[in-house]
Amino acid sequence: NKRVVKLGDKEIILKDAFKLFMQTKLSNPHYPPEIQAETTIINFTVTEDGLEDQLLFLVVKLERPDLAKKKTELIQQQNEFK
Repeated sequence: NKRVVKLGDKEIILKDAFKLFMQTKLSNPHYPPEIQAETTIINFTVTEDGLEDQLLFLVVKLERPDLAKKKTELIQQQNEFK
């Protein structure tokens, strides 16, 4: 049972350790469901709100470490329910 990838008209046999990383400049790319089901898609887009949340968390972590810890615990708890 060999794994292959087709590039042009050639089939290349893949080794077990092979990983393929692709990127796009599209801000909101759309992929068909069959592609999404077999891949891991990571969105590295940085938004103003996201940066604001990160900076606010850093300030809270310095000023109120107890609240920062509670937020982290709540996020972990929420992720366990998904």
